[in-house]
Amino acid sequence: MNELTSALAAALPDGRVLTDPDVMDSYARDRTFVPPGRPLGVVLAQSRDDVVTTMRWASEHRVPVVPRGAGTGLAGGATAVDGCVVLSLARMTAIRELSPQDEIAVVEPGVITADLDRAAREHGLMYAPDPSSYEISTIGGNLATNAGGLRCVKYGVTRDSTLGLEVVLADGRVLNTGRRTMKGVTGYDLTGLFVGSEGTLGVITAATVRLRRAPREMATVAAEFTSLRDAAAAVSAIVAAGCQPSMLELMDRTTLQAIDDWKNIGLEPSTRAMLIAQAEGSADEMAALCGAASFVAVSSTPEEAAELIGIRRLAYQAKERLGQCLVEDVCVPRSVLPEMITTIEEVAARHGVMIATVAHAGDGNVHPVFVFDRGLAEPPEEVWTAADEVFRAALDLGGTLTGEHGVGLLKKRWLGLETGPVAAELHQGIKQVFDPLNILNPGKAI
Repeated sequence: MNELTSALAAALPDGRVLTDPDVMDSYARDRTFVPPGRPLGVVLAQSRDDVVTTMRWASEHRVPVVPRGAGTGLAGGATAVDGCVVLSLARMTAIRELSPQDEIAVVEPGVITADLDRAAREHGLMYAPDPSSYEISTIGGNLATNAGGLRCVKYGVTRDSTLGLEVVLADGRVLNTGRRTMKGVTGYDLTGLFVGSEGTLGVITAATVRLRRAPREMATVAAEFTSLRDAAAAVSAIVAAGCQPSMLELMDRTTLQAIDDWKNIGLEPSTRAMLIAQAEGSADEMAALCGAASFVAVSSTPEEAAELIGIRRLAYQAKERLGQCLVEDVCVPRSVLPEMITTIEEVAARHGVMIATVAHAGDGNVHPVFVFDRGLAEPPEEVWTAADEVFRAALDLGGTLTGEHGVGLLKKRWLGLETGPVAAELHQGIKQVFDPLNILNPGKAI
């Protein structure tokens, strides 16, 4: 340890500070290819007081702090910067309260998303946000990026389930935002501001989240299509018909082939896309709206439904087996989803780039995954060119650069195309108010 980290270690309980380079490396990166900087140390926080002490020390010595959860991020948001302290919140795993009467829970940031959902279901409730990484991602990381997931077509993203926060500010002060009630309009919406701020405004140490009644009966439809555009058109038809699906997921041929090569799901040679839809009650109407499908299956048991949805949850791991991945998450209005899907296919062909696409299709959130060779420090030029064309196409269609992964480091080069100079000035002004020394996750998000 150097003098700085020794002082921090002395201020915290024993074992909270790590400085071994090999150990620190495992805390310095997220799930992207972005090479991390070299941190001074890693703090393994176990309480709010640990976070307060760390931030007071960092503010006094002007040391950058990079907060992190499980490191499952896909935009470089939790990547260490040179000379920083990585503040891991993964050990703050308490569900402080779960109230079936008020349909809320108070949780610490290290709680695994699926664990909260399982705890809620013991009371006939559920925690609605469910990113594909829900078995390994944490509530804190979901809050930092305003994560979405498979059910957000009906229930919204993480911000829509967040009522209040406990936040440690850059100087170590503790701020409580929001409320425990379903309604509340006192003052500015600071809760909404922190959700999605990617650790640049404060460190979230607890959240009051909304729980919902778990549906009693769910029906699941899986439809195979010989055209990706036909699958996207079926999405539009299901939404327009008012079916109110709680899940509406699309996978292209490249993704399905990767899953089939790994798990042997019996993929037909003619299948170019698969649509997986879920809703309460009968699925017959959704199945009928997949008129262009070459095959449609409707689950008859919960086990069959889980098996169909399990195929979708395998998508990212299957693509990681093919090479390194640049994972993007543009979002467009649902009405132009077929055009966005077609554009991605055209871009892939024009530049000779492998793009495996999945989508939370019910809300227009498309995940084109650009696959490139392992061992490269970053994607080759043709991948960046293809990504640039996909981002610009999404904006031209009235969409956004990121629906749920955040800006992090990877999308900063395109940020100005969406926000413009006035918004950029306001973002910097907000950052200055909350973090005047620019020590919280510097260089990320804005």
